[in-house]
Amino acid sequence: MNKHRDAHYMGLALAEAQRAAREGEVPVGAVVVSPGRAGEPDRILARAHNRPIGLRDPTAHAEMLALRAAAAATGNYRLDGCELFVTLEPCAMCAQAMLHARLARVVYGAREPKTGAAGSVIDVLGNPVLNHHTAVSGGVESEACGALMQAFFAAQRRKAREAAIPLREDALRTPDALFEPLWQAWPDWLVYNRWMREGAALQGLRLHWMELSPTPASALPSGVVFLHGLHGWWPEWAQDARKAQAEGKRAFLPDLIGFGMSDKPKKPRWHTLERHLQVLQEWMVALELPNWLVVAAPEQSRLAHALCARLGDARAHLEIRTPTPMPGLPEGWPDWPYPDAGHRAAQKAWPWPDA
Repeated sequence: MNKHRDAHYMGLALAEAQRAAREGEVPVGAVVVSPGRAGEPDRILARAHNRPIGLRDPTAHAEMLALRAAAAATGNYRLDGCELFVTLEPCAMCAQAMLHARLARVVYGAREPKTGAAGSVIDVLGNPVLNHHTAVSGGVESEACGALMQAFFAAQRRKAREAAIPLREDALRTPDALFEPLWQAWPDWLVYNRWMREGAALQGLRLHWMELSPTPASALPSGVVFLHGLHGWWPEWAQDARKAQAEGKRAFLPDLIGFGMSDKPKKPRWHTLERHLQVLQEWMVALELPNWLVVAAPEQSRLAHALCARLGDARAHLEIRTPTPMPGLPEGWPDWPYPDAGHRAAQKAWPWPDA
């Protein structure tokens, strides 16, 4: 068993799993490999990802689709000597199909404690009563595989909560589909999504932010809140937030009300300096961090100074600087947050009046 080789093919399976997530399927990916002989290179026979929803087929698990494609590629339903790499421990259906295919080895990433059939719940692949057995290696790139699953289901729960949150009649909410190009470019950022609508200042509006915690976690990390400019939203601070996270700080990237993934009041008169101050102050107090560094784009210096004054010198410090957006942002990203071409209430109201 070659750990580097296993990690390489699991990486290919992970790429398939990410494709499944982008399509709204449970993120599982699989790759079938025919090992090379006598110095020859390996041959990748098939790659596949979960598609039960898209194909309306309960058997369209990543492993089943990969086995079918590999059998078609070889012209034989027997895949003697072949290996299958999959990001999640196989279920009983897939495990039995692997035995029928006579795979030499199955390598999986994350354990599946509820339906796993490679030892977690039952052991189909190693059952001594059956007439064929397949070698199993588990836990390869398990953290990455598990994190992808957790992020997917966290996003699903978030969408369910969002569906249950009514939208005020005087506000707009940007459709999730509009942000898909961003998640396709940065799929690992989905896990940082946060939402809130509690608080007197919000009055039922939904506030969105991204929250990056340090790894390993600090005992009492300081908080850094990044305030975007007039023509941006949270992605413009993504690179700076990553740096703060690497320095052991908790980084917060809020979308101000009227921008990004937050709700957007239709009327410019909603946007006063006092309203935005109240929203940010209530949100930061709810996060319960002992002190803050407020980093603001030059356009938001007035809001940032007022926020720090409101929080007090003992709790907040200010830094004004120009954002450095991460490379790889899809073209036109600043305009995505707007549901229609004519809605720019927050931009029209800026610089916001005091009351």
